[in-house]
This record gives sequence, C-alpha cells and structure tokens, in this order.
Amino acid sequence: MLISALLIAFTGCKSGQKTTLDANNPFLGEYTTPFEVPPFDKIDTSHYLPAFIEGIKQHDAEIAAIIDNTEAPTFENTILAFDKSGKLLSRVSKVFFNVNEAHTNDQMQEIAKKVSPILSKHNDDISMNARLFERIKAVYDKRSETNLDAQQIRAVEKYYRDFERQGANLSKEDQDQLRKINEELSMLAIHFGDNMLSETNKNFQLVIDNTADLDGLPEGVISAAAETAKVAGMDGKWVFTLSKPSMIPFLQYAKNRALREKIYRGYFMRGNNNNANDNKKIVADMVRLRAEKAALLGFNNYAAYTIDENMAKTTQTVDDFLNKLMVAALPLAKKELLEMQQIADKEGAGFKLDSWDWWFYAEKLRKMKYDLDENELKPYFSLTNVRDGMFAVAGKLYGITFNKVTNLPVYQQDVETFEVKEADGTHLGILYLDYYPRDTKGGGAWCTDFRASGWENGKKVDPVISIVCNFTPPTGDMPALLNWDETTTLFHEFGHALHGLFTQGKFTRTAGNVPQDYVELPSQVMENWAGEPEVLRMYAKHYKTGEVI
Repeated sequence: MLISALLIAFTGCKSGQKTTLDANNPFLGEYTTPFEVPPFDKIDTSHYLPAFIEGIKQHDAEIAAIIDNTEAPTFENTILAFDKSGKLLSRVSKVFFNVNEAHTNDQMQEIAKKVSPILSKHNDDISMNARLFERIKAVYDKRSETNLDAQQIRAVEKYYRDFERQGANLSKEDQDQLRKINEELSMLAIHFGDNMLSETNKNFQLVIDNTADLDGLPEGVISAAAETAKVAGMDGKWVFTLSKPSMIPFLQYAKNRALREKIYRGYFMRGNNNNANDNKKIVADMVRLRAEKAALLGFNNYAAYTIDENMAKTTQTVDDFLNKLMVAALPLAKKELLEMQQIADKEGAGFKLDSWDWWFYAEKLRKMKYDLDENELKPYFSLTNVRDGMFAVAGKLYGITFNKVTNLPVYQQDVETFEVKEADGTHLGILYLDYYPRDTKGGGAWCTDFRASGWENGKKVDPVISIVCNFTPPTGDMPALLNWDETTTLFHEFGHALHGLFTQGKFTRTAGNVPQDYVELPSQVMENWAGEPEVLRMYAKHYKTGEVI
C-alpha cells in the first residue's frame, strides 16, 4: 500500500512521470560503462523512484526466500543469503543519496522526502521480522559449534547485534512505537538537511558595492567575489557567501569589523532565523525522538546507544577523553586570546574581541610571531600540485598509481576521475574527485562510495570511491590555490578513500564497516603526511616559478 501511495503521490508532482518499469532505466540492468561505474550520462531523475520500488520488491522476495527455507538455518542459507541480498536497492540508494548531497535539485529533494519513509518502513520490516531473526539467532547460538572461520563468526555476531539494536527483541507494541520514531527521524533528517542547504547557499549574501569595504582583502579574494557577483547578475559589485572559501578569507583579512560580524552571524545563525528554513523545532523533535528510541532499546540516552557499538563503549570514556583535551587545550587558547586582545588594544581597537574577530587577529598574531601570512603560502598549494602530491605519497607508501581517465560519465562537469592500479598494474578501483562549492552541494568535505569493495560469485568487486569537497575555485587565469586547512583536508579525505580502495573482505557487513571512533584513523594518518618536510618538498611548489616552499 505504501509503495502504491508513493507512486500516486510522485506521479501527481510531475506530469507525465513514468512509474512503470522501463527497459531503458539504467539501474535495472547491468552497467555497460567502463569499469561498470554508474552511467550518470544516462540517469534521469525519473529513473530513481521506479528503481527504488523494484529494489524493495526484489529485496522483499530475497528475504522471503530466506525465511521460507525449510532447511535448518546455516551460515550459507541465512547469514550469507542475507548479506548478499538487496543489491539493486543498494545500487540505486548509493547513487541517489550521494548525488542528492553533492549535486541536488528540487526534483531530487522531493524524491528524498517521498522515499525516506518508505525506506524506513522497509528497513524496519526486515529488522523486526521475527522469523528472519529466529533464523539468525539460531546460527548465532551455534556459531562456535559449526566450524565457522573468524570472518564468518564476525559477520554472524554483527548481524545478530544489528537486529537486537534495531528492535528485534522488543514487544509488538514497542516495535510499533519504534517504527513511528524511525519514520519521523528519517523525515526530520531530510528537512534539516534541505534547510541547511538553503540557509548556506541561498538565503545569505554579503553584497559589497563600496571598494572601501574591501580594505585588507587579498586580490585573489576580491577577484573571486567579483566573479560570484557577476554570476549572480550583480556585475560591478562583490558578493561573499557562506561557503568556506568565500567566508573564511573575509573573516581573516577584511578590516571592516561590522561586515565581519555580519557574515559570521549569517553563518552561525543558519537554521535559527525564524523563517521557512528554521531548524529549531526540527532539532528539538530529533532530540526528543532519539531519547525515546534509546529508552525503548534499554539505554539511558541516545549517546549511550550510539557509543555502545563503538570502541569507546561508554559515554564516561568519551567524557574523560574530552576533559583531558580540554585541560591541555584551554590554557593555550586563553593565552592566544590574550595575545590577540593585546594586538587589538595596541592598535586602539577599543573593543573586547568577539568570535567574528578571531580569524582576523589570529592572522595578525601569526604574522607578528612567525612572519607568516597564509595568503603568501597559497601559491605553493595549487590544487593540482596538492592532488599529485598525495597521489605520490600513496605511490611511495603502497606502490599504487593514479591515472586520469576522461571517458567515464560524471554527475557534474567539474568532477575528475582516476583509475587506481596496484603496483603490478592490475585494476584496484576508481576515484572521483569533486572539488568546488556550488549551490547544489552540501557544505564540508566527505568521502563516500558509489560501489563498495566486495565479492560476488567468487569474483572480487572493485570499489568506486568519491571525494567531495568545497575548496577555493580557480578565478580568471589563476588556478585553484588552497590554504593549509584545505590542503590537509584533501589529504584527510584521501585517507578515507584509501581505506575504501584497500578494503578486503568476503562479507558486506564486515568489509570496511568499522566503528565510528576508528573510521578517522586512516584519514588522520594520511593527513599527517601532508606537513612532513620530505612530503612538502614533493608537492609544495609555487604554481608560477616551481620554487619549493
């Protein structure tokens, strides 16, 4: 019934929308692209919903086959069968939600709102399926007696624990309540994200039409603001936005304190402007529902529920760790604040520093103490050099190579693609790199995959990994020049990408799926290579002269 209702609702929002299975729907057949990457050039928004519906239908049939099996539950006929189920649903979900985050549009956002409660129900139907859980529990109870290897036992234990944490042991009444909570949370998350996207990319612009207000800004920052204004139909003015490459340099260098405050308030007040994109009630509802969910599942709070599956295990462990960091970091932060206040006082500023002053006076302090101006560093960190540098580091460490390919379809024209090869030349995977901000992209930087590494019918499935960023774009004849934070961010996300590329494992549930407080280790390792002198000499070269930093 829900799927039928979804079809009717979606048809109503777009005249002529096809909802029957289409032989031309690229999700419903094998990809014929090089390396079987998603055929973005053939995917239309009209393809997503039918593919979701067919994916759910196929997944339901696969689950039914498991629970209707008259043979005694075994690893092969229960755990492995479950692990390999849902391939089509996973395929369309990975493409849809990744593109919706990186290059969305109104249609994509509407599809997300309609499909999220359907997916929530589908997931709950599986995790609260008593017959399926009974079979999984039967394998779990005998896992030490059936000659399973370590990988198999790990998969059994993880799936059993998943079902417990998703309500399999709850009463019917509590399961019904959990279903309602999960559905509400799925919708709240969609609305929260859409609101933040609008607040960040659409609802705020700092428009400058007086050159005096540009005082202190580097020429490259001014040129970028002029280009932004031109695109927005305000030629002759300068526009600054809440994207980090636009906002941070303004906070660092603009001498006009009132404008620094304006753009900073625009940033930290996102979702708190009492407008159509206000998130206060959404956040309050999410907190309430998460607390209710944790209580239903036997935890004191949602933090305890989340951390229970991670290495830290308890909220007390996390609190102790954070308190140790606070004890070490707070005195240094206070010392730096005092030093910055002294600079302001010496200049006759006549005010106590506020949060929108931090970047501006931190830059002055850096210049005073170390004669270091971040803007003077940027020419040594062109995006191309940084990218090639991180590739070179991976080559030295692991023997892998990265070869740019131009015949792969992409979801946006600026995205680059690379084939990754092992030292012996065998194919390892594909890497997508999406560098620059745009109105259709969420903020921040992240690494994801369009296809995870795995095994299918005894054959290794090679991963398709994607890094998405919001870095300083090129302006005029100047290439994209990164600041140090952007440089280390690219190395950081590349660490996640290497994790995905190197993942080995027979089972979907355990291959690459690690605790959340471990997942940042590969990225931190890679990030720390960025500043090593030997590594800097490899890539930190002036984009005009080739001079090493």
